[in-house]
Amino acid sequence: MRIALRIALAASAALLTLGVAQAQEKTLRIGTEGAYPPFNNLTADGQLVGFDIDIAKALCDEMKVKCTFVAQDWDGIIPALQAGKFDAIVASMSITPERKEKVDFSNKYYNTPSALAVPKDSTLKGVTKEDLAGKTIGVATTTTHFNYASKTYTDSTVKGYPSSPEEQADLANGRLDAIEDDIVVLQQWLDSPDGACCKILGQPSPQPVEIFGPGAGIAVRKGETDLVNKLNAAIDAIRANGKYKEINDKYFKFDVFGAES
Repeated sequence: MRIALRIALAASAALLTLGVAQAQEKTLRIGTEGAYPPFNNLTADGQLVGFDIDIAKALCDEMKVKCTFVAQDWDGIIPALQAGKFDAIVASMSITPERKEKVDFSNKYYNTPSALAVPKDSTLKGVTKEDLAGKTIGVATTTTHFNYASKTYTDSTVKGYPSSPEEQADLANGRLDAIEDDIVVLQQWLDSPDGACCKILGQPSPQPVEIFGPGAGIAVRKGETDLVNKLNAAIDAIRANGKYKEINDKYFKFDVFGAES
């Protein structure tokens, strides 16, 4: 009887330990666009790759949680987060006052400037409002680049696109005079066969913080302060332990983190 009782107690303890272990193995569902190389992109076989994806995986490792990824169209990415489709957005989302009304953000995990690209035979000489008067500029909608172009180039036609590849194709095919986007995204495209048509015209200067924000952060649902704190600690940790540099150097020849804030 005592032996049977001991076996039963041991089995109960083992099940309890297993249950605790399973409870501790949390999963963080991450939403990303999958159409913004080199930051995030879907491969031909449906795999999400890029700087954002590698950073997210490193942060999950640091927080000791399991990561899963969900590809989501950019226009609906914040509503999908709010609806519970995923727990965080790691998709090169700039931290702006307008977005902070809808979601909470981690600290930035990178900050690169906006720029404009034009065909190589373009006669445009600069990126001011006057330079681009009467021209048609392509920009991905619901982005800081679109907000800047709409507010700055009021004498131009600002045409919205679902994502960067569509605006790039229209510039290459002569349907646009210029496009505005992150300089890293533009440069990668220009270095590819598809972007051989075009060149960087220049960078808007200054880059207003009230529009572009302090950099790209990780968005979570309002009020999830504990998750924000864990993400901030993980960002600091991978910056300190060299993992961030390892990922950075895989994609870029310079530190995309930007100035320390």
